Amino acid sequence: QVQLVESGGGLVQTGESLRLSCAASGRTFTTNAVGWFRQAPGKEREFVAYITGVWSGSRTNYADSVKGRFTISRDIVKNTVYLQMNSLKPEDTAVYYCTATKGLASGTSWSQYDYWGQGTQVTVSS
Repeated sequence: QVQLVESGGGLVQTGESLRLSCAASGRTFTTNAVGWFRQAPGKEREFVAYITGVWSGSRTNYADSVKGRFTISRDIVKNTVYLQMNSLKPEDTAVYYCTATKGLASGTSWSQYDYWGQGTQVTVSS
């Protein structure tokens, strides 16, 4: 059974940093896209970032709202994907979800992803 488990969320102040981890079990995701989405209270789930599989060059893509502040990366040995979040703002407050595809395709729509973690809460105080 495939599982994605997020960790690393918490409460921080504006300008601080957090690193989220997404550990996969049940299969490796080296060749698959892994993404991060977030959902704030009363808002729709939105794309944050993705990284493509190694066969696709591990290319990254970011939402404009986090570009330059967030970095997604992959540790192949640990089968883990990270989201380094710097210069956090109150508007980054949300539940962050790790996602992965079954195939090689990647995208910015949550419907393109097949596996989901349970989410981790990130709260940024002003």
